[in-house]
Amino acid sequence: MLYSGFLKPLSDFIIAFVVLLLVSPILLLLILLLAFFNRGSVFFFQERPGKKGKIFKVIKFKTMNDKKDADGKLLPDHVRLTKVGSFVRTTSLDELPQLINVVKGDMSLVGPRPLLVKYLPLYNAKQARRHDVKPGITGWAQVNGRNAISWEQKFELDVHYVDNLSLGLDIKTIYLTVLKVIKRSDINTEGVATTVPFTGTKDS
Repeated sequence: MLYSGFLKPLSDFIIAFVVLLLVSPILLLLILLLAFFNRGSVFFFQERPGKKGKIFKVIKFKTMNDKKDADGKLLPDHVRLTKVGSFVRTTSLDELPQLINVVKGDMSLVGPRPLLVKYLPLYNAKQARRHDVKPGITGWAQVNGRNAISWEQKFELDVHYVDNLSLGLDIKTIYLTVLKVIKRSDINTEGVATTVPFTGTKDS
């Protein structure tokens, strides 16, 4: 398709590059604040599977410090989540560095969110189709529940996006994303700082 094969990658690059330039003062401020509250650690790099399962390193702002208990183990997420980190996360500002991933071609502005590499063997055939397209900074699942819905529901929404990818759906997703960010809704599941892990499904 003309849109998915040419126009979408081109618009992703142009928009991400322009937005990076426009928000560079905000990025600099966040870097300084996080460096102070996280004691020097600002960015979070983690390997994630992209299109066709190709592994790349996703870039995010680090919202938690590295405090450990007496045994040297990291403290629970909600304990390590700093005040500035909580603000950055609830406003989705932690996702801004992923614009660099978009410029590099690893990600798209809109697409299924890149999940952990360890989840790859846990997907059934239908769920694995989420990797038929590039992962996105935001996606159809994120604007339809995000962390407030089950993994199975998320994957259904991801596959729906893959099957219906279009300019109209991308514009609608971005519009709804802006509304979600303004309302700060569906950021985390109740009672935890991050979403619960995916453990697989018996569905075929």
